[in-house]
Amino acid sequence: MKKGGYKKAFRAAFPYTIPVLTGYLFIGTAFGVMFQEKGYHFLWAVLMSCVVYAGSGQYLAVNFFSPGVGFLDVIIMTFMVNVRHIFYGLSLLERFAKTGKKRLYMIFSLTDETYSLLCTTKIPQGVAEDQFLFAIAVLDQFYWVLGSAIGALAGTFLPLHSQGIDFAMTALFIVIFVEQWMAGGKRIPAVIGICSTTVLRIVCGSDNFVLPSMICIMVCLILGRKYMDQDQKEEAISNAG
Repeated sequence: MKKGGYKKAFRAAFPYTIPVLTGYLFIGTAFGVMFQEKGYHFLWAVLMSCVVYAGSGQYLAVNFFSPGVGFLDVIIMTFMVNVRHIFYGLSLLERFAKTGKKRLYMIFSLTDETYSLLCTTKIPQGVAEDQFLFAIAVLDQFYWVLGSAIGALAGTFLPLHSQGIDFAMTALFIVIFVEQWMAGGKRIPAVIGICSTTVLRIVCGSDNFVLPSMICIMVCLILGRKYMDQDQKEEAISNAG
């Protein structure tokens, strides 16, 4: 391993994570405010973001601390909110196999935004792939923990209200999607995602469409992978020429 390899990887990864930085500082702060409103010490919000780090799952967890919430309800709701991560992991098996001892952390730190960056960001020249991917994951979690700390501290000392603040997570998803769409490249996966979720939301209803949509998207991507891979190879050859 070359000396300074990780330092180089973090420097290379940082510009790609700036959109996540701006988003996570805001929605992490929102989570911290919501968590502190439940009456907990601000350090608990920071600790939760360090050891749970579930994004929308943490937003949901805030409500689980309310009296009367059943254990079974917690299990079902957490599974429904985070079931998409099963499909994220399946699509990154080959890439994570190259990360060695860092693989467990890469699995733990796989959020929607990190997944998006890992799938779409090209590895810069002169940077080890495993170190670059690891740097993206670490930076993203750092932003989230920092935002949580800011929000919890602000909620402790300032008269803040969290009504409507949970929409911040949805807004971040939209911004990342639009940014990637505007960047160009192959938009077939995005079209598949839009069509699948739209149709299945109509068919299954707003409360039951997430899991069927994820299954539909995964099946379509698997069936169309050969075509998309071939298309990417032809594009790479064309650019090289």
